[in-house]
Amino acid sequence: MDLHPQQLTWAALLGRWIEFAQSAVALPDDATGRAWKQAVPPIIGLQAVTMALGEVDQLAPDQRALGIDRANILIERHTKELLDAFAATDASQLHPMLIELIADAWATMKIIEPRRRRDAEKTQF
Repeated sequence: MDLHPQQLTWAALLGRWIEFAQSAVALPDDATGRAWKQAVPPIIGLQAVTMALGEVDQLAPDQRALGIDRANILIERHTKELLDAFAATDASQLHPMLIELIADAWATMKIIEPRRRRDAEKTQF
């Protein structure tokens, strides 16, 4: 069976995310441990959205705008979930690794966003 490199990348990431989620079970049952356990899904979500944005050009132009809008919503949702997990009022109060993860997602969105506008201009009559 011939797998494309992107399929291998997604498969490798899925394996890593499974290992990451499984390792969270071993975290202590104190406030910090519970916060990190609660942070696992949004961490994985932010990584997945950031990775998927890198492949947005593979979508048909009429689907690209929807994909980009959905990614924007997911980045906002996952960021809020991280803030909630650590009882933070803004991202600057999070662990530096989480700040970087959120920043990477938004930086990727900033690169991709002009494509959504370009596609919208092309479809206007």
